[in-house]
Amino acid sequence: MQERGGKSQFKTAAALAVHIFTASGAALGLLALERAVARDFPAMFGWLALALFVDGIDGTLARMAHVKEHASRFDGELLDLVVDFLTYVIVPVVALWQSGLLLPVPGSVTLLILTTASALYFANKRMKTADHWFRGFPAIWNVVAIYVLAFPLPGWIICVLLLVFTLLMFMPVYFVHPMRVQKWRVLTNAVGAVWCVCAALVINDNLSGPAYARAGLIATACYFLLLPLTLRGAQNQEGRA
Repeated sequence: MQERGGKSQFKTAAALAVHIFTASGAALGLLALERAVARDFPAMFGWLALALFVDGIDGTLARMAHVKEHASRFDGELLDLVVDFLTYVIVPVVALWQSGLLLPVPGSVTLLILTTASALYFANKRMKTADHWFRGFPAIWNVVAIYVLAFPLPGWIICVLLLVFTLLMFMPVYFVHPMRVQKWRVLTNAVGAVWCVCAALVINDNLSGPAYARAGLIATACYFLLLPLTLRGAQNQEGRA
């Protein structure tokens, strides 16, 4: 009995450790937020990259530790959404606000609309299809912020683009989840790896970077934006979910 009880306590401790690991993404998000306020965008993206690493592996760790069974007091999926809202929405919105690229009044209104809409999107119970595609633009404003800061455009154009992506969160369009969508997964992950390398090169050079890295960001963005259009039956995901 004592051995069995000790094993149970170990499993509970392991499950709680995974929840703490997930929650650490909020601390990383706070560090990124501080850098965003200071307009140190390369460092901000560095902290966000660490938060993304945590977000990328905590689900696997949670399944290995059976957190729903051994640490059911905490809702891992809800915790993940709380952290994601900070790192995917709040931090990049503050960065865009601090960038000086947006017109003061239209930019502020745009970012307020974007944040409100993103909160609704995160609460959407039908955010994903049965095949793990995202319904609508998945509110990855941290990625959008890289493009806005690396490819600065006139402020009014940025506002229009941000509002278009905000609207796309609620439109019947699909975006791939690179880690969970099975179709073309190997190619998608390879393109994602190329994107990560290009983004790192651009960010490390104060969001300038070599021409080939900037071209890589554009090419990989085109792949992810066009991928759902090339998949036969993507439009039927709605009916199967």
